Amino acid sequence: MRLPTVLTLVLSSLLLVAQGAPAQARTEKAIVAGGCFWCVESDVESMSGVISAVSGYTGGNKANPTYEDHEGHYEAVEIVFDPDRISYAELMARFLRSIDVTDSGGQFCDRGSAYRTAIFALNAEQKATAQAAVAEAGASLGRDIVTPVLSAGTFWKAEDYHQDYYRGTNIVLTRAGPKKQSSAYKFYRKACGRDARVKQIWGDQAFSH
Repeated sequence: MRLPTVLTLVLSSLLLVAQGAPAQARTEKAIVAGGCFWCVESDVESMSGVISAVSGYTGGNKANPTYEDHEGHYEAVEIVFDPDRISYAELMARFLRSIDVTDSGGQFCDRGSAYRTAIFALNAEQKATAQAAVAEAGASLGRDIVTPVLSAGTFWKAEDYHQDYYRGTNIVLTRAGPKKQSSAYKFYRKACGRDARVKQIWGDQAFSH
């Protein structure tokens, strides 16, 4: 008679553990390019429902690109998000309102193909949703949007010193002299005119944080 009793206790304990264990959040990924990946990472990580963001390179053919040699690639950000807190459609709508969707030659003071904007869809559902978000944003803005929706390829993580650059505490040399990395980032972002231009384009719809 003891064996069933012991078995019952074990099963009851396992059931309690299962009931008390926190549920793992569902996660999905998205990849976008919006000019300087430091700025995009900062923007998306401020969005409720975004779990993490990684700066990197994608869209080109070169394997193992580096910051010194990523010709053909976009500076991009891979986003991990909780779809129960922010949908892919909402994420794309906010992203589009954080960039200059009318500029095909770069973003703000950063010029050249590496700084173009794009959405890299990871599957057919994402592609359809992103295309709808672009169409909606264009209708809302009343202007053509040059940000393409492309099929995602390999995403190459950028060097460690680029990750969370906007939060960094190292001292770096800027045109205004030595500054803490986070202060240098703020100086660069303001001097580049990113937020002012986004506000000029989008007005009250502009994403800010």
